[in-house]
Amino acid sequence: MNKLIPLFIVTLLFSCQNTAQVNKQQQEVINAKPIEVPIKNGKARAYFASGCFWCVEAIYESVKGVEESISGYAGGHTKNPTYASSNTGRTGHAEAVEIIYDPKIVSFKTLVDVYFASQNVTQVNGQGNDIGSQYRSIIFYQNETQKQIILKKKEALAKTLNAKIAAEIYPFQKFWVAEDYHQNYEKLNPNNSYIRNVSIPRLNRFKSKFPKEFLKENH
Repeated sequence: MNKLIPLFIVTLLFSCQNTAQVNKQQQEVINAKPIEVPIKNGKARAYFASGCFWCVEAIYESVKGVEESISGYAGGHTKNPTYASSNTGRTGHAEAVEIIYDPKIVSFKTLVDVYFASQNVTQVNGQGNDIGSQYRSIIFYQNETQKQIILKKKEALAKTLNAKIAAEIYPFQKFWVAEDYHQNYEKLNPNNSYIRNVSIPRLNRFKSKFPKEFLKENH
């Protein structure tokens, strides 16, 4: 019986973390028609969730053609999510990034390649020690062309690794910008222990295996 109690608690916690992903409101988000963000001043936008946004922001900003990476929240069913509310796992939102990029320099296909190359693609509801539905992996599509690109790359990766790929595929609805102190966190807080021990090593692992032709120099 003593062995069953911890197992029950773990199961309960896991269920609570995933409530946002299976309730009716969240299902409506998953089934919604995607919203396409128009190109503005020659720049397009793409949206990804892949664990802590401090890490993901820095990864994408190392890629040629990416002008800016903004940290925020996406994929949920509540309005005006905050860091505190998203961490409860009840808003449905995941920590995400808005990538502002020049499609003449870097394609959406390459941004998807960056996404898969910069994470543990089989980890469900988290990256590393960051655990919870707010850290789950999601790729957002804005039209059918993007959806097919994502599906084909995910399927090919699953075959290559002979494993199930954790990334969910959502129609893009809205991106909520995170609190000011989360923006450019890695650049502004280089001595933060999380940045030194998690973000920078993750960035360096990505840069070591991604084709150099796509990466900015001295970034």
